Amino acid sequence: MQHFKSYRPRFAKDAGLPRHKPGFGRVAACVTTGLAALFSPLSAMACPLALVLAIDVSSSVDASDYRLQMEGLGEAFGDREVVDAIVSNGGMLVTAFEWSGRDKQVPIATWTWLDTPASVQAFAERLAGASRSYHRFPTALGYALGHAATQFARAPRACTRQVVDVSGDGVNNEGFSPPIAYRAFDFSRTTVNGLVIKGADPDPEDYYRRTVIRGPDAFVETAERFSDYGVAMKRKLLREISGNVFARHQKGHPASARWTASDLAYRQLRREDAP
Repeated sequence: MQHFKSYRPRFAKDAGLPRHKPGFGRVAACVTTGLAALFSPLSAMACPLALVLAIDVSSSVDASDYRLQMEGLGEAFGDREVVDAIVSNGGMLVTAFEWSGRDKQVPIATWTWLDTPASVQAFAERLAGASRSYHRFPTALGYALGHAATQFARAPRACTRQVVDVSGDGVNNEGFSPPIAYRAFDFSRTTVNGLVIKGADPDPEDYYRRTVIRGPDAFVETAERFSDYGVAMKRKLLREISGNVFARHQKGHPASARWTASDLAYRQLRREDAP
């Protein structure tokens, strides 16, 4: 270290390089910080809402139901009222994945910032045009919720509110249950809302109300059939987006800590729940 300290000044002098005046480091730091903010707008701007969409593709959802579901989801995001709500409320972060069996969670769209009509429309088209991942696995709802919880730590920035929007047409029938997921994962800052497609036995609406929804102002929206999915999703999105007007600012743990805790919990539950 002594050699290194004496080497740099001699090199600068011999090479004729200018010596920095006092205060240069502070100026350089300010310039660097300003450039970072300029070229990293996603991390610097305020974020009212981070939304995780969890879409049921278990075996009870046939090919026709799946297409109605995804087209309805795209129509809901493309609806003028929804677009206006997103833009007027300052934008939102959103990601989406399909879920079915215990290890069958497949991304549809990674975290995307929506704050203009064009960005919302592009996201709507991406959802509507998605291809199905699996079609023959059961309904591992606890695993889907656990996976959703881990997504917030991967978000490019922290948001005032965190919401999981989980949709399904049946109750959990594989793996750990939603209550176990809520004990194992960090949902301390997260609200979980449900969209239920009715018609199954046992009644999924009652199950979602008793077991699935969680957090401040959590609610269940219903669709009588898959053809009603888009209208129900529109109602749900408007309610979730407008909720940021009443949101309380909450202090969360650092993202890295949340991810580590959730990741360990997920792996532990996978081991305990293995057949």
